[in-house]
Amino acid sequence: SKNEGRSRMVFLRKSSKLPAWEDALLSGKEPKTLLKRGLRYVSLSLIMKGMTSTPDFLWGLPEVQKLNLSRNQLVVIPPSLGKLDRLVVLNLGGNCLKYLPKEIGLLRNLKVLFVNMNCLKEVPAELSLCRKLEVLSLSHNCISQLPLSFTDLTSLKKLNLSNNRFVHIPVCIFTLRSLDFLHLGTNRLENIAESVQYLVNLQIFIVENNNIRSLPRSLCFITTLELLNVDYNAIQTLPEDLYLLHRLPRIAWNPMDKGLHIAHNPLSRPLPEVVEGGLDVLFNYLREKK
Repeated sequence: SKNEGRSRMVFLRKSSKLPAWEDALLSGKEPKTLLKRGLRYVSLSLIMKGMTSTPDFLWGLPEVQKLNLSRNQLVVIPPSLGKLDRLVVLNLGGNCLKYLPKEIGLLRNLKVLFVNMNCLKEVPAELSLCRKLEVLSLSHNCISQLPLSFTDLTSLKKLNLSNNRFVHIPVCIFTLRSLDFLHLGTNRLENIAESVQYLVNLQIFIVENNNIRSLPRSLCFITTLELLNVDYNAIQTLPEDLYLLHRLPRIAWNPMDKGLHIAHNPLSRPLPEVVEGGLDVLFNYLREKK
């Protein structure tokens, strides 16, 4: 009967909960009601909504400063992204993006960008127009090089390029003097260029799980280092000046601990035994050897 049909429809509407943004549109609400006004940012979170494309109403919310579109199935971010020029934090992690629109360069207030866990093979040169960028994560993609224009990202402090396809550390990185965190673990690196010494503020440097055979002497001049992780490489010898890294507190085994991580390398004798004695023993050995 008609009444049974109506009651079934009402039941379905009540039982099948719609995503928040979709529910807001269908109930005739203003999309602006989805915005959260915190102490610092006007934010919008559409995390884990099962979206394969971005809702059109998004680009009509220019006041958004913090936008989270992570863990969906987004394939494309349209050029309209450039309209959200007040964005400070943008999270696109955990999607299916193969490229970023060049209009990302219009986000001149952007400070934090996550595009980890996507399918990127390259990064648009226009990203370097985001001069205020301080944190950038491009981990878990298929990237093998960066645009030379990245030298303009002079405010960048934290850069995560882990789990990509880099064979060499991109030259542009060595000009980023503000970097204090650099993660290049699980790539295809074969060496670390002497130019690494120009990263004078680096505190955390992770290059675990690569094909690095030796460490450059210039690495020993980055005396700000507090965590150096070279686990799972092909390192046989250590530079004699390594003892200059006086801020490394210990030989570290836990990935989160500060110190020198040197496990799972084919170190030549007597280095394995010396390392077992701890960092002071290792540094004294290298100092005497010199």
